[in-house]
Amino acid sequence: MIIDRDCRAWAQVFYVAAQIMVWTFIIQYADNLGISKAGLWCLVGISLFMSLMFPTIYGTALENVSLGDASLGAAFLVMAIVGGALMPPLQGMIIDRGTIMGHPAVNISYCLPLLCFIVVAIYGLRARRKV
Repeated sequence: MIIDRDCRAWAQVFYVAAQIMVWTFIIQYADNLGISKAGLWCLVGISLFMSLMFPTIYGTALENVSLGDASLGAAFLVMAIVGGALMPPLQGMIIDRGTIMGHPAVNISYCLPLLCFIVVAIYGLRARRKV
């Protein structure tokens, strides 16, 4: 049971990291590409799906937790917002490179939120199988 709670907390960390990276660097993405409407709409659309992730992960993480452990578990999950402080500077360092392999670095930097979303997706698939 403790492993499940740890996985949920890590899912929350990676979700918050992805959310902050998408929102923080959206202006660089749009500015660098001359505001490509297809790519910009995708980033804005991601917000719709992200709005469901925090409460869903939070709620499932506290499911079947005893009342005594719930406050500690809730506090730990809220502290998962540290993901939003750790990953954006890394994305910023990538963007500062200018170009990577002939591509704008801002485009390449969005691989970090993609990796975070993959971690959250893996968590979701594992949680779904247990239901």
